[in-house]
Amino acid sequence: MAATSAPGAKQPFPDAFGPGQAFTLGTLLEPDLTRMAAQVRQYADLPLGGTDASVIAIAERLGATTIATVDRRHYTIVRPRHTRAFTLLPA
Repeated sequence: MAATSAPGAKQPFPDAFGPGQAFTLGTLLEPDLTRMAAQVRQYADLPLGGTDASVIAIAERLGATTIATVDRRHYTIVRPRHTRAFTLLPA
């Protein structure tokens, strides 16, 4: 299997968040927990963990189609409800 991220890709990642930056952080809400549980059951063979399931649930609720991640594996397999596939950054 190919590497999921380039060496050093995680180092500048947190710098992309905050006021005036390219990305914003989502908030986990109670309804997201139900969706997370459904995803973890549906993708039990991955296995899909709580962190990735929470990002996907928030993205679905917000209608977000782009996700910033250095761990591409789960986001290329899981099919969100609101779009055919996520656009993953960095490309």
